Amino acid sequence: MSREKIEMLAQLIEKSKDIVVFTGAGVSTESGVPDFRSPGGIWDRFDPNEMTFQKFVSSEKSRRKYWDLFKATYKEFQGIEPNRAHLAIAELEKRGQLSAVVTQNVEELHQKGGSSLEKVLELHGTMWKVRCLDCGKDYPWEEAYRLLEQGEIPGNCPDCGGLFKPATIAFGQQLPVHTLKEAQERSRSCDLFISIGSSLVVYPAALMPQMAKESGAALVIINREPTPFDDIADLVIHAQAGETMKTAVDLAGQE
Repeated sequence: MSREKIEMLAQLIEKSKDIVVFTGAGVSTESGVPDFRSPGGIWDRFDPNEMTFQKFVSSEKSRRKYWDLFKATYKEFQGIEPNRAHLAIAELEKRGQLSAVVTQNVEELHQKGGSSLEKVLELHGTMWKVRCLDCGKDYPWEEAYRLLEQGEIPGNCPDCGGLFKPATIAFGQQLPVHTLKEAQERSRSCDLFISIGSSLVVYPAALMPQMAKESGAALVIINREPTPFDDIADLVIHAQAGETMKTAVDLAGQE
């Protein structure tokens, strides 16, 4: 990790008043969250093509496969804790510099790490809620997990008869309109946009760094691998998210 680049990031943070942080899976893996796409990950055990929203709503067989996926996910994700990147991002909010955390992650580690609910914009929903697709009634995920362990799946909503589904966005399901709109507005109005741990290949979320840059913000990309937006970024750091963010935020906080 380049000390010079960390110091550059610290300087950008220090002079910024309206920061948007955009996070992907690379932030969560440092907390022990399994990478779905890595060898032995979820997508090695479950076919993504079987996990579409259209199949969920149209076929009980597909719904069972989807719930089996979440049974495995609930089991693997319980007990995970925020890492230094989550804590550093929360520190930016405490200093009054953070406009929003726009995240593709679904495990709520930002909130657990100290980011306030109103600052976290979850583009892909949350795994810790189960929700009726028709009326929006919530159902405890713990009860869903208990049923799954017994070989059952959550039944229909007692209020309207609609299907219960984990409150994450499935393949082919529309992103939450209001959340996406707010994330885009924050991206266009910020003065510093920091993308952390995202490959920036999933759209429309991946357009936000470009929106920020075109609106005059400085663009920083922190990711272990290159991204399609490295060429337009003001600063690119190929390193671990936790150490990078903690060091930079600490430096920016020094008198």
